[in-house]
Amino acid sequence: MKKRIISLILISALLVAALTGCAGNGKRNDRLKIVATIFPEYDWVREILGDRLGEVELTLLLDNGVDLHSFQPTVDDIILINSCDLFIYVGGESDDWAESVLGQAKNGPEILNLLDILGDLAKSEEVREGMQESGHEDEEEEEDEKDEHVWLSLKNASLFCDAIASKLAQLDSDNGDYYSSNADAYKEKLNALDGRYSAAVEAGRVKTLLFGDRFPFRYLTDDYGLDYYAAFSGCSAECEASFETVVFLAGKVDSLGLKSIIRLEGSDGKIAQTVKDATSAKNQTVLVLDSMQSTGLEGIENGETYLSVMEKNLEVLTDALK
Repeated sequence: MKKRIISLILISALLVAALTGCAGNGKRNDRLKIVATIFPEYDWVREILGDRLGEVELTLLLDNGVDLHSFQPTVDDIILINSCDLFIYVGGESDDWAESVLGQAKNGPEILNLLDILGDLAKSEEVREGMQESGHEDEEEEEDEKDEHVWLSLKNASLFCDAIASKLAQLDSDNGDYYSSNADAYKEKLNALDGRYSAAVEAGRVKTLLFGDRFPFRYLTDDYGLDYYAAFSGCSAECEASFETVVFLAGKVDSLGLKSIIRLEGSDGKIAQTVKDATSAKNQTVLVLDSMQSTGLEGIENGETYLSVMEKNLEVLTDALK
């Protein structure tokens, strides 16, 4: 918490400098300027813009693969946000910096906050049995923290695409019907993939996933009625699992007869391997699910899309439930 307060103070200072330096900068021009913080948002906008993508300045803010939870804006980032027409962000605790920027900027952009779009459908981050807590024993109890990983639900993605299409139509009314049509076509693909996920879960032998890692997939597991165990919560800063956590997870692998242990993309897999080594059989497969938290321009250049990543995740999920 102290680190977050210090970060916000620094951002406020950066914001003053940024706004002072660009006070005479004209914000609007004939080309829409859109800034999306993370890859899923960026890709949804690309799909909805369709053939008009070349007529819009679309920027992925976290373009170098930095994780959502550790990102802090530069002065250039603040100027970029202040000068755009539409800013799309998640809106969770990791985006406190965005709230500071948007709260002080004059004539700021239109905004889409994904957690606000979900409203009552937004889930609270939870600490499950066996999960290692971050540890704030010396701090007062904090208010309920929302789970930020809202994009990992295909159902949520459909809601977000509707909101994006509506906002684009507001900003560019001449092409509103086109954006709505593109969103509807894309949602058909999302719904089809959602059906494939449901079928895979229905056909699975087990209904529990076990993560030797952080757990950002609560929206996905809740969508399909899956249970889970994990070393840490989705936004945890912890990277070393305690002996008790490892023993608990290994015991669950044994008692549930799980044939796989999951880690996240970008993880070194050490915790998952340690859990595996602590099981009786020691023969589980370590699988990788991609949370898209750090997908940047390199992934885009390699042809990755939101749907392609979720399709790969479906293949992994199918293996994990065998």
